Amino acid sequence: MRDELRLFSGNANKELAVEICEYLGIGLGDAVVDTFKDGEIRVSITENVRGVDAFVLQPTGPPADNMLELLIMLDALKRASARRITAVIPYFGYARQDRKDRPRVAITAKLIANLVTKAGADRVLTMDLHAPQIQGFFDIPLDHIYAAPVLLRYFDQTIKDNLVVMVPDTGSIKMGRAFAKRLGASLGFVDKRRPRPDATKVMNVVGDVDGKHVIMIDDIVCTASTLIEAAQAIMELGALGITAGATHAVLAGDAEERLAKSVIAEVVVTNTLRVRSDTGSKITVLSVAELLGEAIERIHEEKSVSSLFV
Repeated sequence: MRDELRLFSGNANKELAVEICEYLGIGLGDAVVDTFKDGEIRVSITENVRGVDAFVLQPTGPPADNMLELLIMLDALKRASARRITAVIPYFGYARQDRKDRPRVAITAKLIANLVTKAGADRVLTMDLHAPQIQGFFDIPLDHIYAAPVLLRYFDQTIKDNLVVMVPDTGSIKMGRAFAKRLGASLGFVDKRRPRPDATKVMNVVGDVDGKHVIMIDDIVCTASTLIEAAQAIMELGALGITAGATHAVLAGDAEERLAKSVIAEVVVTNTLRVRSDTGSKITVLSVAELLGEAIERIHEEKSVSSLFV
């Protein structure tokens, strides 16, 4: 069993885990992940994993039970003598608090990195971190992959002419530049301010959008305030239409309803997080199962992961 690859999953996004297993041609690992009557999480690995190369897929978005499930599964596999344990975290939650930007605040991204390592992970595979420097918070190997190939393939097939790529804030310019280069489009950005952490105010649109088809790119759609406010300002400057693209569909609160009423024609996201099937016709969900599956296979076979994006 020493060279056997096994993929286990918590309850946060088991559908994605099943898709990855289908790509790899293996069955999903046998494990019980449920709760006691008082709500405490119970994990039991119900197959022999001594000496195997074990992968645990679990995004760590809300609720916090998702994070606890991951930690407990890592601990269970470590105590069951798995040869190597890789935490596959498609969406790395608590990443937005990645620095001490004001007094007396936590750096949760570092805290979660410590917990994942201490729980038993030997390495981490994650996708589109909110801030690239979070890679340095881990003291174990980390493979950081991107959903860009999946999103770009979709945009290349659906929107071809007269394009401009816009990013909703200056922090996403590097991502936007990569998309603009691949699509042969120009690049612009929206200057915004945050009066409070969950709200935005558009100040200025930089770039020519008049008579253009606009693709807005971001890593996370949470409350959707950023996208909606930016889209409204862009349409007022004469854009022909707006398609939004993001890797992680958090969609907190009434985000789906607000997107449905917005000027955005389509919101393209991936399934790093489970997206409800009744989110409405504006939301298109693309699968990253093949991308994650290929990365898992390369890690298992000790091949280059970065060559996926060459």
